[in-house]
Amino acid sequence: MKAQAAVLWETGKPWSVEEVELARPGEYEVLVRNEASGLCHSDHHVQVGDSPATLPLIGGHEGAGVVEEVGSAVRGFAPGDHVVYSYIPSCGQCRWCSTGHQNLCDIGAFLMKGATERGPRAQARGQGVGALALIGTFANYSVAHEASLVKVPEYLPFPQAALLACGVPTGWGSAVYIGQVKAGDTVVVVGAGGIGMNAVQGARLAGAEYIIVVDPAPTKQDAAPSFGATHTAASMEEAVALVSKLTWGVMADVGILTAGVVEGTMIAPFLDLISKNGVGVLTGIGHESDVKLPLRTFTLWQKQLRGTIYGGCNPRADIPRLIRLYGSGHLKLDELVSATYPLEEINQGYTDMIDGKNIRGVVTHQH
Repeated sequence: MKAQAAVLWETGKPWSVEEVELARPGEYEVLVRNEASGLCHSDHHVQVGDSPATLPLIGGHEGAGVVEEVGSAVRGFAPGDHVVYSYIPSCGQCRWCSTGHQNLCDIGAFLMKGATERGPRAQARGQGVGALALIGTFANYSVAHEASLVKVPEYLPFPQAALLACGVPTGWGSAVYIGQVKAGDTVVVVGAGGIGMNAVQGARLAGAEYIIVVDPAPTKQDAAPSFGATHTAASMEEAVALVSKLTWGVMADVGILTAGVVEGTMIAPFLDLISKNGVGVLTGIGHESDVKLPLRTFTLWQKQLRGTIYGGCNPRADIPRLIRLYGSGHLKLDELVSATYPLEEINQGYTDMIDGKNIRGVVTHQH
């Protein structure tokens, strides 16, 4: 069947919105009519080459929609079901899924390749086109494996639902699971976009006393208190004095680095914000660059630097958990959606993201 999709043909070039031909769902696959897709920075990392990927590629990994058709062996989904994608599939059988680490599922090895051994599920310009994270939500229809889908209630608005596919659990889990924020902690979140604001929400729900947001964009600083921030700063250098004053010189128990582009030179000042025995969570993606650590201080102060993907979340358990928090008024989703765009304006949406205008821009698909 035919679909409209935003395809990346060459690194450094704009997204090209054009017609693609989708394969029919295979045995374990599902055809989804996509309704909304978040403009996550990770797709921009692919576009500019920070995250190498196999091109050409349909972008988008943060989406929600409605099941249109299911393969012959699919049992958990039926036409009409509302679904959120999990940008990392969870097969349920590999070592990582079976030990409660669905975010590390072995199928994740194919995310940047855009296809498994079966090959691409789309064609355009006479050749196969992959799908980012094996889903490609920058299209009004996608064919995806059932392992990449989570059924959600029909009352959930699609733009808000889409953010549960990546940004919300990644930020929330960075605070709750990887940072292990506790009641009374001081938390610093560096970068307040679609992931950082959810790290703020996670820290708030975990009971942090002080939550300091560090972001140079005035719009992000203005919005941060509504998500739970108690203080803001424009830079890490500015935040050092503020955190020291708030904690009587102890510094933050947990730091979460979610800057749009992480550079190696950021790590040392980031760790300066963290206390003895403190935890620094590295969530953002950036260039492959050298990192200089103050090793003596790092060792003798027992600081920890932890990487994470998906915030350590298990999508099949945590997406429903986050929906319940939204339904009870404890988690903000509506306020995360700063602007919506038709697919044809996807490049403008990314310009607005880079300019710091949006917490999260969302593409809403037409059919």
